[in-house]
Amino acid sequence: MKKNILLVFGLVAVAAMLFASGNKEKIVKPKIGFNVGDKATDFKLKNVDGRTISMADYKEAKGYIVVFTCNTCPFSKMYEKRIDLLNQKYESKGYPVIAINSNDVTKQPGDSFDEMVKRSNDKGYSFPYLYDESQAVATAYGATRTPHVYVLNKNLKVSYIGAIDDNHKDAKAVTKKYVEDAVDSMLAGKAVKTSSTKAIGCTIKWKDV
Repeated sequence: MKKNILLVFGLVAVAAMLFASGNKEKIVKPKIGFNVGDKATDFKLKNVDGRTISMADYKEAKGYIVVFTCNTCPFSKMYEKRIDLLNQKYESKGYPVIAINSNDVTKQPGDSFDEMVKRSNDKGYSFPYLYDESQAVATAYGATRTPHVYVLNKNLKVSYIGAIDDNHKDAKAVTKKYVEDAVDSMLAGKAVKTSSTKAIGCTIKWKDV
């Protein structure tokens, strides 16, 4: 009798373990961030000039160069001039740069909106510099670094994700201009050969949950 009771308890335990294991396999984690080929989402964020800007505001755009960046990251500072040159080169061709700062100001006070306004004015940015205070846009895009670039076509399809070029230290030593190559291909109606690279930079400073 005792033997039978132990056998029943054993079978129940095994069944419970199998059930739990099966449930874990069925859990589907939500997808976070966009991949090349995905359709990205538009946003409405406050610009340093006080206006609210979205991609839909650019009626004549053929696409967008969305750059997650900030004031304080050394990599962002090294790329600052190159980001501005991208806008100067491609805005008139239909691919404006839209820069977004998503850093949590409690961890990076130098990335506050007021500091963004100062830096944009001091450096004479030719592109909008938007404040993603809630970090919802960086989360939706899956941005993790500053700078981290997303090149989109007019329909917001992601055509390139990654770094600006292959040399963050020295613009004169760059041998591969990933973003320029992607936009040039899109302007020519060709496929983007290198559609993703590893973004090199500081991590985005996230809010504590």
